[in-house]
Amino acid sequence: MKRRTFLLGTASGFSVLALAACVAPAPVPTPSVSPTTLTPSLVPQPLMVSRTNWSTDAFSRGSFSYAAVGATPEHRTALGEAIDARVFFAGEATAGEEPGTVQGARASGVLAASQVRDVAAPDERIMVVGAGIAGITAARQLVDAGFSVVVVEARDRIGGRIDTVSGDWPFAIERGPSFVHRSSDNFLDEELTALGVTLLPFVRTPEVRTRAGSVVEVSPLGAQAVAGALDWAADQQQDVSVERALVDSGEAGLSTTANAEGLADADWLEYEIATKLKVETGATPSQQSAWYTTDIASADDDQIVVGGYSTLLTSDAEGLELLLSSVVNRIAHDDRGVSLRLGTGESLSADRVIVTVPLGVLKAAAIEFSPPLPFAHRGAIAALGMGVVDKIWLRFDVPFWDTAARLWTIVGEDADFPVWINMMPLTGEPILMGLVAAENATRLSDLDDDAFLAAALTALEPFLAVPE
Repeated sequence: MKRRTFLLGTASGFSVLALAACVAPAPVPTPSVSPTTLTPSLVPQPLMVSRTNWSTDAFSRGSFSYAAVGATPEHRTALGEAIDARVFFAGEATAGEEPGTVQGARASGVLAASQVRDVAAPDERIMVVGAGIAGITAARQLVDAGFSVVVVEARDRIGGRIDTVSGDWPFAIERGPSFVHRSSDNFLDEELTALGVTLLPFVRTPEVRTRAGSVVEVSPLGAQAVAGALDWAADQQQDVSVERALVDSGEAGLSTTANAEGLADADWLEYEIATKLKVETGATPSQQSAWYTTDIASADDDQIVVGGYSTLLTSDAEGLELLLSSVVNRIAHDDRGVSLRLGTGESLSADRVIVTVPLGVLKAAAIEFSPPLPFAHRGAIAALGMGVVDKIWLRFDVPFWDTAARLWTIVGEDADFPVWINMMPLTGEPILMGLVAAENATRLSDLDDDAFLAAALTALEPFLAVPE
């Protein structure tokens, strides 16, 4: 999708995320690959590479939920409602506050455990489906309250979309979430610090470069256009997409005449979309609700996790009964209890169950519910969107760049990787983390590791140090 075509092309092929339900996991690239046969690039080859591919991961089918056109906060509330006091739901998609975040998912686990405690007898057996942050949190709360709890997890590890990898990396890298957002409003940073996890302040002031490598000042025109479109949409009688709001409000009508730097006013609108709207939601403007799209205002109290987000789960999971590598494909309930059928054909029985699988798994109907989910739940699952943001981590022998900026962004073209985090000033290691989102991530999900890396290295060329 080239410059100034986003209003025509943002519908994209996002429907490929509606994968067929299955019990076996789709192939997922290994955390690290050996870059021995990579496509030549102006950027030097890295020593280590780790990529994610969340849209093809059968146990997530996307990165996190977002407010699609027509979706409302009430849909999240409906998805979190218990069914017959037997089947309960948790996960970031059910979070009334801060959906799509670790803290939102964790809060949903606390709420679900509270709902179970209100109706369950002390000797009841509780199943928790999913060992992500919501599931582990709920299980911890219930075990501490004296219940018998078993956590059933499809992966061979706990954590879900929190995926910390150590191995040969100089520090633990995060293939899932990397930040604690708005740390002044929650205690997650303090809990991680108490567990010995290093967090560092991360002010989101980017160094912006053109594709030619020139450093430019950020123009406010893009942010102003989006804000104006959302203000216009707030006065409308029905929800529309962010794209439609931009067009119908007139805010998209920015000049396409290039200046001396080769940039037009319209480029800054596309910059705002590529580096904020898409990255914050994993979705295109044509998919996002103009009423309820993610708050993209910059925060000055974000912190980046260096040293293991998964420590938070490891601590809470201590002593829990875990059943790993066990795919649940059917959940049935009646007035006597619940029954879980695994992909192996084995069945498990309990008094109640908390379902914490990602929204993408529910949207794909990978789990059969008997009786079928109520219309309110099915409506919520259909209305909410599942976004895609993928990462690539690159470790170099020496830095090829000459900037100490922590956040890099690209303007002037719809780059596949428009946002980069420079870990060098944070850790002293020449390591970069790149982000690709929405339809760009969906398209690149089909690439093998070498081709994915080649796309990332091409995106990095504006940051090559200029020879003296």
